[in-house]
Amino acid sequence: MAQTGKEVSVTWQEKAVEYARIMSRIKWRPVTDGMPNRSGGTFKKGSEYTGVPYSSVRSVGRYIGLDIYLKTFLAAVENPDSVLYTENLSGKVPNAACYYGKVCSSYTSYALQCGIWYVSRLYTPPYRSGISLVEPQSAQFAKVGDIIYTPPSPGSHVEMVTGVTRDDDGKVTHVRIEESSPPTTRNTNRNVGKFDSHISSRGRKLYRITDLDAWRGENRAESFLFPNYKEDSASPRINRVLLLDRGDWVAYHKSQSVKFNVMDRDAQGVKALVIRRGGRVVEQIDRPGKGVIERTFKTCADYTAHCVMVDGSLSQACEFSVCDLGLKMPVNGVVLGEPWGIEFISDNTRIIMVYIKSETNEYGHHTIFVSDRERMDRRVDIPADLVKDQGKLQVWLIGENKYGRLKERRDIVVKK
Repeated sequence: MAQTGKEVSVTWQEKAVEYARIMSRIKWRPVTDGMPNRSGGTFKKGSEYTGVPYSSVRSVGRYIGLDIYLKTFLAAVENPDSVLYTENLSGKVPNAACYYGKVCSSYTSYALQCGIWYVSRLYTPPYRSGISLVEPQSAQFAKVGDIIYTPPSPGSHVEMVTGVTRDDDGKVTHVRIEESSPPTTRNTNRNVGKFDSHISSRGRKLYRITDLDAWRGENRAESFLFPNYKEDSASPRINRVLLLDRGDWVAYHKSQSVKFNVMDRDAQGVKALVIRRGGRVVEQIDRPGKGVIERTFKTCADYTAHCVMVDGSLSQACEFSVCDLGLKMPVNGVVLGEPWGIEFISDNTRIIMVYIKSETNEYGHHTIFVSDRERMDRRVDIPADLVKDQGKLQVWLIGENKYGRLKERRDIVVKK
């Protein structure tokens, strides 16, 4: 839309649709077989898919848009030796398949400009403020930005309204819904009758966020480096000579090896592989040939890797970082009703959150946003009344830098 001298105001609902479609309209093609599909089997080599894959990566893999850039996923797609083809989370993580993916809650939270996902069960009252039930529950009253919540049966689900079509008399004729659902994101434009049938089945309810900031609370995308909508909406230039096992523009744990795949897809000839830390050459590998070269790095820092071609030209550089993060908790567990603390370390990543998930209470999810003071003290204190139930807790420490987020998980038992 042309500017007229005045800044055009964009509503958060319009932004939500724009951000949802970054993920739901992207097109990609696997370059080899083996990429696991949550619907069963694998994505087919050479077939075009629309929307990012569905996978509940939890603390093991990484959420597209929240833990990594979209371009990191697209780079991994182009590397036949990347984690997308060599790692399968099925059977290791509930509701998972690909190492990179999205689920309904992370997809909609990304669109709604959150820094971390709200699980779908916690989208609505009484768990969120600034949201109310739409009355009447009808297509005629639906608006862009509304969400549809399906209660557990056994799993809960959340969808978002991204379009409302009206006739010349102003009556709604169609409502468009977008969601993350196996195998990739789903885009459905229903007429009034089908939409009304949809929201009246399986206990579904149509909700409206009336105050986005109240609904998000501290969980605002603009407070963090991710999501990065500008990077995700740009068309990336994917390296055709060299890619990493996790794609490109990506963070590694210090304990992880980095696998460089010299592909030379245009057969230019590779003279050397050069790895740099800052402006300094860490290693130069002459005549590497095609294939995977594996290295580990003891120094936490930002790195680049590029190839020197036979004609003396330089390939596009891959960018990555090596980071360290860890946490320490009470050795003998936690006593219900008493405060406790988490100590942490970090190197080349900024600790931003502690995420606590109960394995006995499906609503027992808590996100603690780490303050500057807590980062200096390298400690987060957990209030006595935060955890309500006995049993095992998952505690995730989450850090981020300009290349992405990393998670470190430890489990602890809460007892009387």
